[in-house]
Amino acid sequence: MTEAAARTRRTRGGGGAARRAERTSVSFDTAKYIERNIPNYEVLSEAALDMIEANAEQILEEVGVNFVNNPTALERWREAGATIEGERVRIPKGLARELCKTAPASFTQHARNPERNVVIGGNTLVCAPVYGPPFVRDAAGGRRYATMDDFQKFVKLGYMSKWLHHSGGTVCEPTDVAVNKRHLDMLLAHMTLSDKPFMGSVTDPSRAQDSVEMCEILFGKEFVQENTVMTSLININSPMTFDDIMMGALEVYAQNNQACIISPFIVGGAMAPVSVAGTLTQVLAELLAGVAYSQLIKPGAPVIAGAFVTSIDMNSGAPTFGTPEASHILYGAGQLARRLGLPFRSGGGLCGSKLPDAQSAYETAHTHNAALLGGVNFMLHACGWLEGGLVSSFEKFVVDADQLGILHHLARGVEVDENAQAMDAIREVGPGGHYLGCEHTQKNFKTAFWRTDVFDYKPFETWHDEGARDTQTLASARVEQMLATYQQPALDPEIAAKLQAYVDDKKASMPDAFV
Repeated sequence: MTEAAARTRRTRGGGGAARRAERTSVSFDTAKYIERNIPNYEVLSEAALDMIEANAEQILEEVGVNFVNNPTALERWREAGATIEGERVRIPKGLARELCKTAPASFTQHARNPERNVVIGGNTLVCAPVYGPPFVRDAAGGRRYATMDDFQKFVKLGYMSKWLHHSGGTVCEPTDVAVNKRHLDMLLAHMTLSDKPFMGSVTDPSRAQDSVEMCEILFGKEFVQENTVMTSLININSPMTFDDIMMGALEVYAQNNQACIISPFIVGGAMAPVSVAGTLTQVLAELLAGVAYSQLIKPGAPVIAGAFVTSIDMNSGAPTFGTPEASHILYGAGQLARRLGLPFRSGGGLCGSKLPDAQSAYETAHTHNAALLGGVNFMLHACGWLEGGLVSSFEKFVVDADQLGILHHLARGVEVDENAQAMDAIREVGPGGHYLGCEHTQKNFKTAFWRTDVFDYKPFETWHDEGARDTQTLASARVEQMLATYQQPALDPEIAAKLQAYVDDKKASMPDAFV
């Protein structure tokens, strides 16, 4: 389906009201997803990769994986040729890898605004915000449980962030709405307050189905069945356990042609071996089993091979981030995913710091850069993550989102065309001169250097006279400015009304549940 046809399909039914809304809407500038013009960093030799792959196949065949509380999954594996003992699935050598071959190497996730579509796979990098924290933090209110109002503010900030390509999923967990109903309000926020691509619910198979049905209202049922409009996070309970909730959600999405990030969730030393090679062996075994199962559901279902791995502080038992071991695992997992021919998820603005301070900046920068160099295609948690993933921080969200611009510029590589060579400028200035007024500088100064929208570049005296504001203070002002100038993207009023009615009817059909 062409973009023009897709746009027509998505705006049908609103008539003049829809066209008027589109004419009067304000669209915030969003950079296209990153396309790397630089090589991936590969830390493992061919011999090391061969060894890890052989060891992973051996683990699947000899040790196996558990598919718990899911007799249908066990039967699917039995029919595919695996050995089943209780809930243990032992997969013969080569079977999982063969099943993985039907998964696409890349796919397009469609946004309701086709200009925001993203390609996931190959040389691309798509950045999505923090996912899952039950708490939020800002400079004014401190650390507190998240609410739906907080959630909606994060969606608005994500929509307005130039370097952020994706609206994400559970950018914080709104604890003021019942557990069995909050996914409806979260999806409605992503669909109406932003026009970027988004993620579906995975906390119960029925909520995954609700996500599909809401997308059918937003995009049209036929469009959803023929195209990928959601990417959703399916975590593996490492070590090597696939629970019925996550697999149930995966089954819904795969059956409906929607993408899943199949991702081990590992704290090294607790949920995987302490060694890099041992952890990569387990990661690959889990990925092979998870991706293969998605293809048993529907050959060709889009997937992303994930690797969320942290190290551990052996004194406190707390997870640590931005460490060299985590980078080694990211680089190695990227190589393994590329050898499988799959898109790769890892990285993010990960940190263990309690505040958006120097620790959070260092740890985040290490992981951002590793994600860019390691060939990550989908970077969840790209902005806003704090306190080991327990907190979504408003100030860190805007700082991280601003810094993603650096990744865009690094990914371009070094231009060497005639303009970049600057020979005329060097001749014009000559020895002892300066370049500030030369023709080449005047022609290129607006685009020559990346520039932050948050940090302070002013001289000390100006900075001092303006209140000597630190980074958190500058970020707080940025949050206030962005929310004050937010304008909702246009949406066909008929579709908006149908979405709201779906949410209202679903919520009215069941009592509140908070577990």
